[in-house]
Order: sequence, then C-alpha cells, then structure tokens
Amino acid sequence: MCEIILPIPCAPWTPPRQEQDRRRRKGAVNGEGMAMLQTLFNAIRLIGFLNVLRAVRYTIRRDIIEWRFRVRGASPTLETPGRMSSVERRPGGAQFLFERDHLEVRFLAADLVRITWGAADGVAAYAPARTDWPEVSITTDEGPSGWELQSEALRVAVGTDGGLRFSDAVGRTLREEAPPQRRGKEVIHRCQLRQEEHVYGLGNRAAPLNLRNGAYRMWNRDPGGGHRPGDDPLYLCIPVYLAVHSEGSYLLFYENSFPATFAFGSAAEMRFEGGPLRYYVIPGPPARALERYTELTRRPPLPPRWALGYHQSRWSYGSDAEVREVADGFRSHDLPLSAIHLDIHYMDGYRVFTVDTQRFPDLAGLARDLAMRQIRLVAILDCGVKQDPADTLFQQGHTEGVFCTLPDGHLAIAPVWPGWCAFPDFTLPKTRAWWGRQYARLLEAGIAGFWHDMNEPAAFVTWGDPTLPRPTRLALEGRGGDHREGHNLLGLMMARAGHDALRTQRPEQRPFIFSRSGWAGLPRYAWNWTGDTESTWTTLRQTVATVLGLALSGIPFTGPDVGGYSGSPSAELYIRWLQLSTFLPFFRTHSARTTPRREPWAFGEPYLGIAREFLRLRYQLLPYLYTLAWEASERGHPLVRPLFWPDAEVPDLWDVQDAFLLGDALLVAPVIEEGADNREITLPEGSWYGLFDDRVYQGPGQISVAAPIERIPILVRGGQVLPMGGTDETTGSSSLITLHLYAPPDGDGGGMLYSDAGDGYGPARVNRFRLRREANDLFLSWEHEGAYPFPYEAVTLQLHGMIARRAFVDGVKVPCDGGRIRTRPFSQARFES
Repeated sequence: MCEIILPIPCAPWTPPRQEQDRRRRKGAVNGEGMAMLQTLFNAIRLIGFLNVLRAVRYTIRRDIIEWRFRVRGASPTLETPGRMSSVERRPGGAQFLFERDHLEVRFLAADLVRITWGAADGVAAYAPARTDWPEVSITTDEGPSGWELQSEALRVAVGTDGGLRFSDAVGRTLREEAPPQRRGKEVIHRCQLRQEEHVYGLGNRAAPLNLRNGAYRMWNRDPGGGHRPGDDPLYLCIPVYLAVHSEGSYLLFYENSFPATFAFGSAAEMRFEGGPLRYYVIPGPPARALERYTELTRRPPLPPRWALGYHQSRWSYGSDAEVREVADGFRSHDLPLSAIHLDIHYMDGYRVFTVDTQRFPDLAGLARDLAMRQIRLVAILDCGVKQDPADTLFQQGHTEGVFCTLPDGHLAIAPVWPGWCAFPDFTLPKTRAWWGRQYARLLEAGIAGFWHDMNEPAAFVTWGDPTLPRPTRLALEGRGGDHREGHNLLGLMMARAGHDALRTQRPEQRPFIFSRSGWAGLPRYAWNWTGDTESTWTTLRQTVATVLGLALSGIPFTGPDVGGYSGSPSAELYIRWLQLSTFLPFFRTHSARTTPRREPWAFGEPYLGIAREFLRLRYQLLPYLYTLAWEASERGHPLVRPLFWPDAEVPDLWDVQDAFLLGDALLVAPVIEEGADNREITLPEGSWYGLFDDRVYQGPGQISVAAPIERIPILVRGGQVLPMGGTDETTGSSSLITLHLYAPPDGDGGGMLYSDAGDGYGPARVNRFRLRREANDLFLSWEHEGAYPFPYEAVTLQLHGMIARRAFVDGVKVPCDGGRIRTRPFSQARFES
C-alpha cells in the first residue's frame, strides 16, 4: 500500500531541511504511483484488459482458498533424533534407531549412498530412475562415538546423536552434518562448510556461479517479464548441488519436492516445509559425481541432430506468410537455419492443441515446405486448458477427472492466456496418457518438436505467488497430496507425458521437447532454456554462470534467448550474445512481441556478416557437438563445463564464471562487457591454441587476448583431435570432415567422433582417435566400432602446432601441404617434423 501525501495550501512554515524531506517523500510517493500506473499499463498491453481483471479476481480468490484450507496447529517444538538406541545391519547398509527417529543408510554403489531419516513411504519417487542396484560389499564397525559403514570409495560415520560424517576412500572428510531437526512437518538439515568451500548448482539461478553467502528458494516460479540477476526463485529449481573444497568434492541430491530454502553461509542450512529427509551423497571428482548422479536419475537420450542447429523464434510469428518470410530471409541472406518456433499466436484463441486456421490455413503444407529446406517447425504448448463447456478438450478432461482440484472437490481454476483455465494433474498416470494423445493432431500437421511453457504452472496474478493455491489436491501416483509437494513436479511430469507420447506415436524419430520448468530427472524427457531474461549486458554476464549452474545440476542441454527476451539490445549486445550462444547446447533467438525484430539481418552490416560467420561456425562444429551430445547420453557429462572440471583441486579456477569449457577440447571466453575489444582469461594448465590464429598460450596463468567485435577468444586444448564439418568447394557437397590435430608438447592426446543417421534408432559408429608425440614425430591412430558406415566422402587431417616435412598414411608417403592431408579412413598416420 502506498502512502499518499497531499499538498496543503496554507501549510505552516517548516524548516528547510524538513521541507526538503517532505518534498523528497512526496516525490518518492509520486514516483511509486507512476511506477504502479506504468506496471498496470504494461500488464494491460501484455495480457489484455480482461486478463488483468481476471488476475485481480483470481489473486483474491487464491488468498481466500489458502486461508480457508491453511495448515493449522504447527508445533513450535524443535526436535532432534535423540540418542541412538539400536543398530540393525542390512545388505549394503544398516538401520539405526534413535529415541525419536530412525535412520537408514544404504549404499547403492560403492560411491553412492542413500540416507533416509524417518519413513520412506512419503518420498516422492520421481527423480530416481534406476532401482536395480546390485548389493554393495561394505564393512560395518562400531566405535566409541558411533558406527562406521565403509565401501571401497566412501565412509559414513554415524554418531550416537545422529550426526553424520562422510569421508573419501583415503579418509579425507568431505562433509560433516549435524543431527536433523524437526518442527512439526518442517525439516531442518545443517552441514558445516569450510571457509573456502564453493557450492554450485540448484538448477536455474540468476546468481553467481558460487552460491556461497546466498539463500535460494526451491519453488519453480515464473518471475514475469524479463528476469534479471538476483531474482529468485526461477523456473527450474533442483535440490542438487556440487561442493568443492581443499579436501575434495562431493555431490548431494535431496529427494524432496516440497518448498524449501537452501542457505549457504558458514554452514549449509536446508529447510523443507514438509516431506521426509532423504538424500544421496556422491564423492567427487565432478565428472565422476555427475556420472553417478545421472545414472541414478537416468541420462538424457540422444537428441535428433537438427536440434543442435540454430533456432529462430519470436513471440510471435503470427501467420503462415510471416513464417515463410522469415525462412526466405535466411535463404536470401545465406544463413543456415534448423528450426522456426511458433509461439502462442498459432493457436485458436490461445487454446492448447488447436490451430488458428485464419492465420495458418495449411499448417501441414507449411511444415512440409519448410522440411524440404531442412527447416523444422516447433510449436509451443501451455498446460492450461480453457474452462469452456463447448471446448472438446476441456469436456474430455473434466469427464475423465484429470484436472487438479481443490480440497472441496471443485476444479482449481486460474487465468492464463486463454482466460480461465483448468490444469491437468500430471502426477496421475491416466492424465499423462490423456494429455499424450493430444499430440497426434500436431504431429499429423508436421510439427517436429514441442516447447512446453507456463508449466510451473504459472497463472496471472496481481500480487503474491503466480501459481495454483497451495491446498490444490494432486494424485502423486495415487498416494495423494497437495500442491506444496507436487508443484515442482508438474513440469517434469508434463515433459514425461509429451516424451512418452512422441516415442509411441512417432517411434521412428527421436523426441524433441524443451521445457521451461521441471525437476530432477528432466533431461530424460526434455531440454531446457533459461527463460525470459532482460536484454542487458548485466544479464548477458549472468548467462554463463546460469548455464554452468544448470550443467552442474545435471541439465546438459540448455541455453538462453539470444539477445535477451525483453528489451531492445544494441547491435553490439546482440552480436556478443549470439557469439556466446554459438557454443551453448541450445542455440535459439527469441524475444517478446513488444521488442524490435531480432532476425540476424535486423541490425544491418557489419553485424549481419559477423552473425553469418558464427552461424556457419556452429554448423562446422556440429560433428563435435553431436559427439558431446552422445557422450552426455552415455556418461552424463554436460556439454558446457566449468574450467575446474578436469581438475577440481585448483582453487584459482573455482570462481571463474566468465568462461567455460565446451567438452574437453574448447575453452570459450565470451565478451560480456560493452565496448570491450580484448579479454583477460584465466587459463588452466596445458598448451592452448587460438582457434582462429593458432597462437599458442601456456597455462596456468592469466592471459590477455584480442577480442574485436568480429571475434571472441576460442582456445583449443593441446593434444586434442577436434572434428569439424566442411563443404567441398568443387562439388558443393557438405559430407566432408576435417580432423584438426593440435599437437601436444609431449605425451598422448586424442578425441572421438560419433556418427549415425542423425535421427531414429538405427546403427551408430564411434571413431576413437589417439595422438602420440614421440620426439619430432606425431602419430595418429584411428579405431572405430559400430555398424554405421563412415558418412563422409573424404577426411582432411589439419596439423596445428608443428611443421611437418613428410607424412605417411598406413605406411604410404602422402603429399603434405602445410600440414594438411586429404585421405580416406585409415589405421595410422604419421607426421615427421
């Protein structure tokens, strides 16, 4: 509420300082009033006058519902487990009984332990996907202060008061926990943090890469408009984090979907509003910890190759003609393009699974014409279903009982784009099956992929939480519960419904879905993007930390809206954003309808030419990116990695949040400061080559690299084999591959190249390369496995870092022009300097 100060014509005299204060207060109030009017005007322009009225009405109704069905009588008493009274050894672990609680410690693998306090039947078992863990051999010994359980990789000490200590195989302490505390249904869990300990993860965060000295909410939320650094929470909250300190590293995942707050000060303190305390501890290093975590939650399937190309989007391309115009623009400007996205204006009245036949009279024909040009159509789907007795989808859903309800049995109704909507309860299997059947009509129209939005779920409000009332009832697979427990799960289960539908209805193709919201386990069903951001340099700087945090949370396929979602980026900001995004898994330009156009030619020259070069570079890198995508599906490693990924024992790299690794081979240092034409880079150990100029840098240390508007620093690690695609200038064929060999100073190196048909589930081929430096010679060996034939017409070997006088392929001398050889597949090549 604003304080209004009215001027009084005959006011008594006041001292100058008081008068200044009065005028300052008046100005502040007037400023607040103007800001409120501007916010109201923007809301009306954005969602329409009727939806603003609905938002006011719903917000009042939501507050009444939450008051009416509020939880009463919470206990003020803070309880601990008390003293240990008995122990029962079990296969792979033990059960500990305390005065007021009980604890199960269970090793699922030598380096994966599950801790459960209290009854396990209240756990929302949505994230873990693997259940067939073989029994782990452990020892269980009693000591003077408690018990110790030990596998070959991890030790867990259980104190008589319920405190826990986790140590690695050599006895280094990774983590020390206080006994858990309960206040009614609230669960409080604390862990001491070392002074130097760094914490990363927790999903999508507009925060520094290192989360220390911050508090973060676990509640998926649409912040509205364009979010900025410091906004919390955002759309995708995952209770998983990676901790790194001087004694090692570990990953911790809480299997609890209730609202929670994670605070990292001198200690880590996790407060869950309800649910059991079950969590998993995995010792590092980071690569191994992510492997084990993604084994628990299941690794992402290999995406279709086209998904790694460039995507163009806008809210909205509102007609068939406009989409064709955009596609023609990419062709006329000689720009590669893999997908165009349809936002909500392709729908009939914003109703999900419908098509506006006035705007898109022949959607199937449009999809077919674009497919002939290797451009796919991706369509948005919101989760709200318009409450309309004449709407077939609403009628079906209401009859089948698939919508969320209030405790009194009435539907949970809230306003979104179509108006008043009901919301599917995706925690009910029959809801997922019903929802999945609806994809058929859009698949028949040629839609190649789907964009899940507004699925926190979000609602239009004028204050407070923009979602369904917390007492809303959810099925939770038949166990029953409310929106507090199920809210964070609905986006995940919507993605599951879509993924399962695509696998069933289009079994010969791989599903492509990306989702704004979700929970742990989302990558097995969908990609992600970082949501609606402001178009500012500050947000561009935030992007690297956000994407790295998602990667360390087990989300390997993500990326931002190029240029930011809301606002009008300058040409420089747009180009710097596009240059960064060239090296991120999901490469899409998207913007609000109130912003100027954002196609690559919108900024004119020289920016169009720069954009063209980076788009082409993206497609040259597709063989490498596709190989990294395969590695993510096989090992759970994210494509984008922090600089400390190979060696977490180097503290100088723990805080680097303005550069990242793309796989093992590339270091990307985007330009994130306005007007900058050079970059300071913290370089990890090893030899590094400039991608564009072959200049060699030696790490570790700080270097300065030129970064004119045409370039950002991209470095290649010495010893790597970097596969890049190319086009035969004589024939125009794009079926060429160049293996760039970056000579190591000594020792070994290598790389991989994964190939298949680019979609479907047919045979595949894995090519493994090994580089070996011996004195003045460099050897390259090539082995492969798999039935898929080598898909390239020719192979070019390009040597970097040494001058070759002679070259041999399988013992036969071949021409070597500037360290460049064109050949066919072979077993071994040798370069003599």
